[in-house]
Amino acid sequence: MKALSILTGVDRSSRSFLQWLARCLMMALALITATTASTAWAYDGDDGEWQIVNARYGTAQRNIDVTNRLKELARSDRSFKVANQLFHNDPAVGDRKTLRIIAKGRNGEFRNFDYREGDWVDGNKFTGWSRGDWGHHEWNGGWDGPRPGQGGGNDREDDGDWAILQARYGTADRNIDVTGRLKELARADRRFKLANELFREDPAVGYRKTLRITARGRNGEIRNFDYREGDWVDGNNFTGWSRGNWGDGQWSGGWDGRPGNGGYQPPAQTDNRVIINRASYGTGNRQVDVTARLRNISRGGGFAIKVDNSLADRDPAVGDTKYLRIYYQIGRGQEQVAEAREGTMLRINP
Repeated sequence: MKALSILTGVDRSSRSFLQWLARCLMMALALITATTASTAWAYDGDDGEWQIVNARYGTAQRNIDVTNRLKELARSDRSFKVANQLFHNDPAVGDRKTLRIIAKGRNGEFRNFDYREGDWVDGNKFTGWSRGDWGHHEWNGGWDGPRPGQGGGNDREDDGDWAILQARYGTADRNIDVTGRLKELARADRRFKLANELFREDPAVGYRKTLRITARGRNGEIRNFDYREGDWVDGNNFTGWSRGNWGDGQWSGGWDGRPGNGGYQPPAQTDNRVIINRASYGTGNRQVDVTARLRNISRGGGFAIKVDNSLADRDPAVGDTKYLRIYYQIGRGQEQVAEAREGTMLRINP
């Protein structure tokens, strides 16, 4: 009202100028007020009800730990849209993936926050979001959170009753050693659904296969745990599951788990064993060495595998047709060469 009384005592041009000046002052005041409110909101925004323990991206069967990557995203923006390229990796090609944030409430309760591809992630729920001061402790709970009755970082989560000696995948007649691959799966998640593609090769095409885990109990008993395709494999039964500190001894019990000499003895040296000298996958000068991978598949015996990028865990020559070339010998025989094109099957018999 005071400003209006002043305006009545001046001429028209001066009055217009003073009206413009008053509007500018009001806009400046509104801007200052909004900035102050925004600053206060941002400060309070990091005081959410949930503290992040771990973050994973993928599907229940195939997922990766993205806790550190989530910290980078949180520091750069309060909210973002879930997209595959944000995590620099696609753990489940062809499937719609989920960002799962596992958090602990103020009362100690654990909860999963799931965001599908295309969803917006907002950090308002989480304490310390933009500061990234979360997710520092060891987490062994996997995709489904902590084991019932235990905390997420409790080391006793790996204290099962059975120590794994060996894992084989296939049928009684045609199976391969997958102990090393099972370690990778165990480190990535506490449980997973058994599917043929998890083991990157099919030892018995056309047959329903089984994952057989041979383990020793605390009383020395040897037992087989069988999981058919489609079953869920849960590591709760096994000691050292997610740490992978098992299966390092030479186990020669085979599919039936017959231990022989205490269960541990070097593999028999026969004249018809398959010896892989070297193996490569790719084309031209873009090749990767897959010798160790093929030796692990063979273990001295015959095998059949599908030739694709899973042999090298990456594509060494994007856009080009690749080839698998194996130099091998049977027993003490002459070196032979086997070659197959990407997308086909390669079989070597002793």
